[in-house]
Amino acid sequence: MKNYKVIALATVLSFSFLVQANESEAVVVEASMENVLEVGRENQQLSAASQSRIDSTERQTDKIVNEYKVVAKQVEGLKLYNEQKRIQIKAQLELMDKLDDQLDQVVVMQRQIPPLAQRMLESLENFINLDTPFRIEERQNRIDLVRASLAKPKVTASEQVRQVLEAYNIEAEYGRKIDSYEATVEGKVVNILVVGRIGMFYQTKDETETGVWNNDSQSWEIIDGYRRPVRDGIRMAKKLAPTDMLTIPVLKGGA
Repeated sequence: MKNYKVIALATVLSFSFLVQANESEAVVVEASMENVLEVGRENQQLSAASQSRIDSTERQTDKIVNEYKVVAKQVEGLKLYNEQKRIQIKAQLELMDKLDDQLDQVVVMQRQIPPLAQRMLESLENFINLDTPFRIEERQNRIDLVRASLAKPKVTASEQVRQVLEAYNIEAEYGRKIDSYEATVEGKVVNILVVGRIGMFYQTKDETETGVWNNDSQSWEIIDGYRRPVRDGIRMAKKLAPTDMLTIPVLKGGA
């Protein structure tokens, strides 16, 4: 009986020891699992933070790449723009060189224009002196006005040429029209008829006397048989009759 109690006590002690050991192992296992879970949670947090940084880095990278592409396009556009500007600048420089050459020529021409205009005016005056003397005072006054204008320093070269050419045009126009005006011939008031530069005639107011200008003798000559044609020509020139054919004498070398 005593032995049985010893064995039983030993068994109880042994069981108690086993229970304590199992409880300790359970506590250890539980602590280890908690550590593992804690490490897992930390790893997840670290992984999430890392992924967030990766995503942020990718977004920044994409932004930088996009900005680079935009800047690259802008740079390419600027290269093309600069190339066009270089071509334009080159063309402008060439044009400036041409304009400089033309300006030099213009300066030379400006120096030559006043003497040229003066010579042209002198030639026109000589022509008027040799021409049939119709409206001679009016034509000479025009020459004098142009000559006075050429002597003014404020009148530009272009204006000088314009005035001389205008005088030439007026003289040319005389040769393309029929004209009539009053004048005094040998103390008599008469109607003058100018048919271009074909001939110049006069007729007294009463139509009793008709004459023609002889440019060779520089004098008037009385003519017979042309009273009506000269009268009709005077009426046509004054717009008193419609323009029609005229039968008039033409003196040799007279116009």
